[in-house]
Amino acid sequence: MRHLMSPLDFTVEELDQLLDLANDIEKNPNKYSHACDGKKLATLFYEPSTRTRLSFEAAMMNLGGNVLGFSSASSSSASKGESVSDTIKMISCYADICAMRHPKEGAPLVASTKSSIPVINAGDGGHQHPTQTITDLLTIRSLKGRLSNLTIGLCGDLKFGRTVHSLINALVRYENITFVLISPEELKIPDYIREDVLIQNNVTFKEVERLEEVMPELDLLYMTRVQRERFFNEEDYVRLKDRYILDMKKMSYAKEDMLVLHPLPRVNEISVEVDNDPRAAYFKQVQYGVYARMALILILLEIQVSEH
Repeated sequence: MRHLMSPLDFTVEELDQLLDLANDIEKNPNKYSHACDGKKLATLFYEPSTRTRLSFEAAMMNLGGNVLGFSSASSSSASKGESVSDTIKMISCYADICAMRHPKEGAPLVASTKSSIPVINAGDGGHQHPTQTITDLLTIRSLKGRLSNLTIGLCGDLKFGRTVHSLINALVRYENITFVLISPEELKIPDYIREDVLIQNNVTFKEVERLEEVMPELDLLYMTRVQRERFFNEEDYVRLKDRYILDMKKMSYAKEDMLVLHPLPRVNEISVEVDNDPRAAYFKQVQYGVYARMALILILLEIQVSEH
Protein backbone atom coordinates (compact mmCIF):
# COMPACT_ATOMS: atom_id res chain seq x y z
CA MET A 1 0.00 0.00 0.00
CA ARG A 2 1.29 3.43 -0.95
CA HIS A 3 0.70 6.90 0.43
CA LEU A 4 1.52 10.31 -1.05
CA MET A 5 3.18 12.66 1.43
CA SER A 6 5.58 14.49 -0.86
CA PRO A 7 5.99 14.80 -4.64
CA LEU A 8 9.29 12.96 -4.15
CA ASP A 9 7.43 9.80 -3.10
CA PHE A 10 7.15 9.08 -6.84
CA THR A 11 10.17 8.64 -9.08
CA VAL A 12 10.37 10.77 -12.23
CA GLU A 13 9.29 7.68 -14.22
CA GLU A 14 6.29 7.09 -11.95
CA LEU A 15 5.33 10.75 -12.21
CA ASP A 16 5.52 10.52 -16.00
CA GLN A 17 3.16 7.53 -15.90
CA LEU A 18 0.78 9.44 -13.62
CA LEU A 19 0.81 12.47 -15.96
CA ASP A 20 0.25 10.19 -18.98
CA LEU A 21 -2.74 8.65 -17.20
CA ALA A 22 -4.09 12.13 -16.36
CA ASN A 23 -3.79 13.15 -20.03
CA ASP A 24 -5.64 9.99 -21.07
CA ILE A 25 -8.42 10.79 -18.55
CA GLU A 26 -8.66 14.26 -20.07
CA LYS A 27 -9.08 12.80 -23.58
CA ASN A 28 -11.35 9.85 -22.66
CA PRO A 29 -13.39 10.74 -19.55
CA ASN A 30 -16.08 8.12 -20.28
CA LYS A 31 -13.55 5.31 -20.16
CA TYR A 32 -12.92 6.11 -16.47
CA SER A 33 -16.43 7.04 -15.34
CA HIS A 34 -17.01 3.76 -13.47
CA ALA A 35 -13.42 2.94 -12.45
CA CYS A 36 -14.14 3.56 -8.75
CA ASP A 37 -17.70 2.20 -8.53
CA GLY A 38 -18.29 1.14 -4.92
CA LYS A 39 -15.16 2.92 -3.61
CA LYS A 40 -15.18 5.70 -1.03
CA LEU A 41 -12.84 8.66 -0.55
CA ALA A 42 -12.72 10.29 2.90
CA THR A 43 -11.76 13.99 2.93
CA LEU A 44 -10.36 14.97 6.35
CA PHE A 45 -9.90 18.72 6.22
CA TYR A 46 -8.74 20.20 9.52
CA GLU A 47 -8.06 23.52 7.77
CA PRO A 48 -10.36 25.45 5.42
CA SER A 49 -10.10 24.71 1.72
CA THR A 50 -12.45 25.19 -1.19
CA ARG A 51 -10.40 24.18 -4.18
CA THR A 52 -8.43 21.21 -2.95
CA ARG A 53 -11.35 19.56 -1.17
CA LEU A 54 -13.83 20.07 -4.02
CA SER A 55 -11.20 18.99 -6.54
CA PHE A 56 -10.73 15.68 -4.68
CA GLU A 57 -14.49 15.24 -4.40
CA ALA A 58 -15.01 15.98 -8.11
CA ALA A 59 -12.18 13.58 -8.99
CA MET A 60 -13.70 10.71 -7.00
CA MET A 61 -17.21 11.39 -8.33
CA ASN A 62 -15.93 11.51 -11.92
CA LEU A 63 -14.52 8.02 -11.32
CA GLY A 64 -17.91 6.78 -10.10
CA GLY A 65 -16.93 6.66 -6.42
CA ASN A 66 -18.44 8.26 -3.31
CA VAL A 67 -17.14 10.83 -0.87
CA LEU A 68 -17.50 11.30 2.89
CA GLY A 69 -15.67 13.52 5.36
CA PHE A 70 -15.54 16.87 7.12
CA SER A 71 -14.42 20.31 6.01
CA SER A 72 -13.19 21.84 9.28
CA ALA A 73 -11.69 20.62 12.55
CA SER A 74 -14.55 22.22 14.49
CA SER A 75 -17.06 19.92 12.80
CA SER A 76 -15.04 16.78 13.61
CA SER A 77 -14.17 14.92 16.81
CA ALA A 78 -10.84 16.77 16.79
CA SER A 79 -12.80 19.49 18.61
CA LYS A 80 -13.29 16.92 21.40
CA GLY A 81 -9.57 16.17 21.44
CA GLU A 82 -9.45 13.04 19.28
CA SER A 83 -5.96 12.40 17.92
CA VAL A 84 -5.14 12.18 14.22
CA SER A 85 -4.00 8.57 14.81
CA ASP A 86 -7.37 7.54 16.27
CA THR A 87 -9.30 9.42 13.59
CA ILE A 88 -7.48 7.66 10.74
CA LYS A 89 -7.89 4.20 12.33
CA MET A 90 -11.62 4.85 12.50
CA ILE A 91 -11.81 6.31 8.96
CA SER A 92 -9.98 3.23 7.66
CA CYS A 93 -13.10 1.24 8.59
CA TYR A 94 -15.33 3.50 6.47
CA ALA A 95 -13.37 4.43 3.37
CA ASP A 96 -10.93 3.00 0.81
CA ILE A 97 -8.66 6.06 0.51
CA CYS A 98 -8.25 9.33 2.37
CA ALA A 99 -7.14 12.90 1.59
CA MET A 100 -6.01 14.89 4.64
CA ARG A 101 -5.26 18.56 5.09
CA HIS A 102 -3.90 19.69 8.44
CA PRO A 103 -2.37 22.90 9.83
CA LYS A 104 0.38 20.91 11.61
CA GLU A 105 3.34 19.90 9.48
CA GLY A 106 3.73 16.13 9.44
CA ALA A 107 0.19 15.29 10.61
CA PRO A 108 -0.68 13.39 7.40
CA LEU A 109 2.59 11.46 7.77
CA VAL A 110 1.62 10.43 11.31
CA ALA A 111 -1.78 9.36 9.97
CA SER A 112 -0.17 7.28 7.20
CA THR A 113 1.78 5.23 9.76
CA LYS A 114 -1.46 4.23 11.53
CA SER A 115 -3.68 3.86 8.48
CA SER A 116 -4.82 0.71 6.73
CA ILE A 117 -5.88 2.71 3.63
CA PRO A 118 -3.79 4.99 1.35
CA VAL A 119 -3.41 8.53 2.74
CA ILE A 120 -2.88 11.56 0.49
CA ASN A 121 -1.35 14.68 2.00
CA ALA A 122 -3.68 17.48 0.83
CA GLY A 123 -1.48 20.16 2.44
CA ASP A 124 0.23 20.27 5.84
CA GLY A 125 0.96 23.71 7.26
CA GLY A 126 3.70 25.57 5.39
CA HIS A 127 5.36 22.29 4.50
CA GLN A 128 4.12 20.37 1.43
CA HIS A 129 1.23 20.33 -0.98
CA PRO A 130 2.05 17.39 -3.26
CA THR A 131 -1.19 17.16 -5.24
CA GLN A 132 -0.89 20.84 -6.15
CA THR A 133 2.62 20.07 -7.38
CA ILE A 134 1.41 17.16 -9.51
CA THR A 135 -1.26 19.53 -10.88
CA ASP A 136 1.43 22.13 -11.66
CA LEU A 137 3.62 19.56 -13.42
CA LEU A 138 0.65 18.30 -15.45
CA THR A 139 -0.28 21.87 -16.44
CA ILE A 140 3.27 22.77 -17.47
CA ARG A 141 3.84 19.54 -19.40
CA SER A 142 0.44 19.70 -21.14
CA LEU A 143 0.78 23.35 -22.19
CA LYS A 144 4.55 23.57 -22.73
CA GLY A 145 5.15 20.03 -23.93
CA ARG A 146 8.07 19.49 -21.54
CA LEU A 147 9.31 19.67 -17.95
CA SER A 148 12.96 20.37 -18.78
CA ASN A 149 14.80 23.39 -20.28
CA LEU A 150 12.63 26.00 -18.56
CA THR A 151 13.26 29.29 -16.78
CA ILE A 152 10.68 29.57 -14.02
CA GLY A 153 9.89 32.69 -12.03
CA LEU A 154 8.39 32.11 -8.58
CA CYS A 155 6.89 35.31 -7.22
CA GLY A 156 5.42 36.44 -3.90
CA ASP A 157 5.48 34.50 -0.65
CA LEU A 158 8.37 32.09 -1.10
CA LYS A 159 8.91 31.68 2.64
CA PHE A 160 5.58 30.21 3.74
CA GLY A 161 4.25 29.10 0.33
CA ARG A 162 4.09 25.31 0.56
CA THR A 163 3.17 25.09 -3.13
CA VAL A 164 6.47 26.79 -4.01
CA HIS A 165 8.53 24.49 -1.76
CA SER A 166 6.92 21.39 -3.24
CA LEU A 167 7.31 22.63 -6.82
CA ILE A 168 11.01 23.44 -6.42
CA ASN A 169 11.60 20.00 -4.90
CA ALA A 170 9.87 18.32 -7.83
CA LEU A 171 11.38 20.37 -10.66
CA VAL A 172 15.03 20.07 -9.62
CA ARG A 173 14.85 16.47 -10.86
CA TYR A 174 14.42 17.64 -14.47
CA GLU A 175 17.19 18.85 -16.77
CA ASN A 176 18.26 22.42 -17.29
CA ILE A 177 15.80 24.17 -14.98
CA THR A 178 16.58 27.76 -13.92
CA PHE A 179 14.70 29.43 -11.08
CA VAL A 180 14.20 33.17 -10.68
CA LEU A 181 13.02 33.78 -7.10
CA ILE A 182 11.11 37.05 -6.82
CA SER A 183 10.20 38.19 -3.31
CA PRO A 184 10.78 40.86 -0.69
CA GLU A 185 13.62 40.23 1.77
CA GLU A 186 11.14 39.10 4.46
CA LEU A 187 9.56 36.41 2.27
CA LYS A 188 12.62 34.82 0.65
CA ILE A 189 12.76 31.04 0.32
CA PRO A 190 13.84 29.23 3.50
CA ASP A 191 17.53 28.44 3.89
CA TYR A 192 16.91 24.69 3.77
CA ILE A 193 15.39 24.96 0.27
CA ARG A 194 18.20 27.24 -0.91
CA GLU A 195 20.97 25.05 0.50
CA ASP A 196 19.64 21.49 0.60
CA VAL A 197 17.63 21.57 -2.61
CA LEU A 198 18.93 24.23 -5.03
CA ILE A 199 22.63 24.44 -4.18
CA GLN A 200 22.87 20.71 -3.37
CA ASN A 201 21.49 19.82 -6.81
CA ASN A 202 23.60 22.45 -8.65
CA VAL A 203 20.46 24.19 -9.89
CA THR A 204 20.87 27.64 -11.43
CA PHE A 205 18.89 30.28 -9.53
CA LYS A 206 18.89 33.94 -8.64
CA GLU A 207 16.98 35.98 -6.08
CA VAL A 208 15.56 39.37 -7.04
CA GLU A 209 13.09 41.84 -5.59
CA ARG A 210 11.63 43.36 -8.77
CA LEU A 211 9.36 41.43 -11.07
CA GLU A 212 9.60 43.81 -14.07
CA GLU A 213 13.32 43.36 -14.57
CA VAL A 214 13.13 39.57 -15.00
CA MET A 215 9.84 39.22 -16.94
CA PRO A 216 11.51 38.96 -20.40
CA GLU A 217 13.58 35.91 -19.29
CA LEU A 218 10.73 33.74 -18.06
CA ASP A 219 9.09 30.75 -19.74
CA LEU A 220 6.75 30.46 -16.81
CA LEU A 221 5.67 32.78 -14.00
CA TYR A 222 4.25 31.15 -10.87
CA MET A 223 2.44 33.75 -8.79
CA THR A 224 1.48 33.18 -5.15
CA ARG A 225 -0.57 35.13 -2.67
CA VAL A 226 0.92 36.60 0.48
CA GLN A 227 -0.88 34.46 3.05
CA ARG A 228 -2.45 36.43 5.88
CA GLU A 229 -2.88 33.26 7.95
CA ARG A 230 0.89 32.65 8.15
CA PHE A 231 1.70 36.16 9.47
CA PHE A 232 2.28 37.16 13.06
CA ASN A 233 1.14 40.74 12.67
CA GLU A 234 -1.26 42.59 10.44
CA GLU A 235 1.11 45.50 9.63
CA ASP A 236 3.67 43.25 7.99
CA TYR A 237 0.94 41.53 6.00
CA VAL A 238 -0.58 44.80 4.77
CA ARG A 239 2.83 46.22 3.86
CA LEU A 240 3.84 43.18 1.81
CA LYS A 241 0.59 42.01 0.24
CA ASP A 242 0.48 44.63 -2.52
CA ARG A 243 4.14 44.37 -3.35
CA TYR A 244 3.63 42.31 -6.50
CA ILE A 245 0.58 42.84 -8.63
CA LEU A 246 0.71 41.30 -12.08
CA ASP A 247 -1.07 43.58 -14.57
CA MET A 248 -1.05 43.99 -18.35
CA LYS A 249 1.81 46.50 -18.18
CA LYS A 250 4.07 43.89 -16.58
CA MET A 251 2.73 41.25 -18.99
CA SER A 252 3.86 43.43 -21.90
CA TYR A 253 7.51 42.67 -20.95
CA ALA A 254 6.93 38.90 -21.12
CA LYS A 255 7.51 36.41 -23.93
CA GLU A 256 4.61 35.66 -26.27
CA ASP A 257 4.39 32.10 -24.98
CA MET A 258 5.12 32.63 -21.29
CA LEU A 259 2.57 30.92 -19.03
CA VAL A 260 1.17 32.42 -15.82
CA LEU A 261 0.29 29.87 -13.14
CA HIS A 262 -1.20 30.45 -9.69
CA PRO A 263 -2.26 27.81 -7.13
CA LEU A 264 -5.27 30.02 -6.23
CA PRO A 265 -7.09 31.50 -4.36
CA ARG A 266 -5.81 34.85 -5.53
CA VAL A 267 -6.45 38.00 -3.56
CA ASN A 268 -5.21 40.85 -5.73
CA GLU A 269 -1.79 39.68 -6.93
CA ILE A 270 -3.05 39.07 -10.47
CA SER A 271 -5.18 41.85 -11.90
CA VAL A 272 -8.44 40.50 -13.42
CA GLU A 273 -7.47 42.17 -16.72
CA VAL A 274 -4.81 39.44 -17.11
CA ASP A 275 -7.52 36.72 -17.10
CA ASN A 276 -8.26 37.28 -20.79
CA ASP A 277 -4.61 37.05 -21.84
CA PRO A 278 -4.00 33.71 -23.61
CA ARG A 279 -0.92 33.25 -21.42
CA ALA A 280 -3.04 33.13 -18.25
CA ALA A 281 -3.25 29.41 -17.42
CA TYR A 282 -4.44 29.44 -13.80
CA PHE A 283 -8.03 28.41 -14.50
CA LYS A 284 -6.85 25.65 -16.84
CA GLN A 285 -4.63 24.61 -13.95
CA VAL A 286 -7.75 24.04 -11.81
CA GLN A 287 -9.17 21.67 -14.45
CA TYR A 288 -5.86 19.81 -14.67
CA GLY A 289 -6.03 19.45 -10.89
CA VAL A 290 -9.10 17.24 -11.23
CA TYR A 291 -7.41 15.00 -13.84
CA ALA A 292 -4.24 14.79 -11.72
CA ARG A 293 -6.19 13.75 -8.62
CA MET A 294 -8.24 11.21 -10.61
CA ALA A 295 -5.01 9.63 -11.84
CA LEU A 296 -3.54 9.63 -8.34
CA ILE A 297 -6.61 7.94 -6.82
CA LEU A 298 -6.48 5.20 -9.49
CA ILE A 299 -2.77 4.60 -8.91
CA LEU A 300 -3.00 4.48 -5.11
CA LEU A 301 -6.05 2.16 -5.28
CA GLU A 302 -4.19 0.07 -7.89
CA ILE A 303 -7.13 0.24 -10.28
CA GLN A 304 -6.36 -0.36 -13.93
CA VAL A 305 -8.86 0.59 -16.59
CA SER A 306 -8.80 -1.67 -19.61
CA GLU A 307 -9.15 -0.38 -23.15
CA HIS A 308 -12.65 -0.98 -24.48
